Amino acid sequence: MCSRLDSKVVQTLRCASQKLTGVARRAFQAAVTRDYCNGSPRIAERTFGWSRIAVQKGLTEQETGDIIADQERSGRPSYSQRLPNLQDDIRSLVDPNSQTHPTFETTFRYTRMTAIAVIETLVQVKGYVQDNLPAESTMRALLNKMNYRLRRVQKTKPQKRFLKQMRSLPTSTPPTNVATTTRKPLDCR
Repeated sequence: MCSRLDSKVVQTLRCASQKLTGVARRAFQAAVTRDYCNGSPRIAERTFGWSRIAVQKGLTEQETGDIIADQERSGRPSYSQRLPNLQDDIRSLVDPNSQTHPTFETTFRYTRMTAIAVIETLVQVKGYVQDNLPAESTMRALLNKMNYRLRRVQKTKPQKRFLKQMRSLPTSTPPTNVATTTRKPLDCR
């Protein structure tokens, strides 16, 4: 039944499916599979390039009327999940040692504390365990994410006072005449 679809329709259905996510995508794929592929996830996979498992899950959701929950995210939990007060504690330590850009060009706050210094201060002052805290590179990324820039702030320099130009003051030395200067020839023997 899918053989009667031309390539333009197939491309449009693929594009529409890509713009959806989760339950809405599976419902759309299941409806298209029922209408154009005789309810076969294999034909839908071959025709549209969709995951056969996702199409089957969408068909099951339509039959039962229940939404099947997606799998939980696997992997290590982030530091904001494991240590919920970490960002507040970092902010309380770094804010007194930070300053804004002298010309207020950016919203970044510049700090003199390095990532290692922040980790050591968290251990000493806030009572964190060294093994539970992120590594130096991760701490640096976390500080950058919190809009702290780890670089020295260059203070604004006052402009130099220039001499007032007068006709009587020569501002530059007179140019030398290149033709009148003598050069020694190179001895290349």
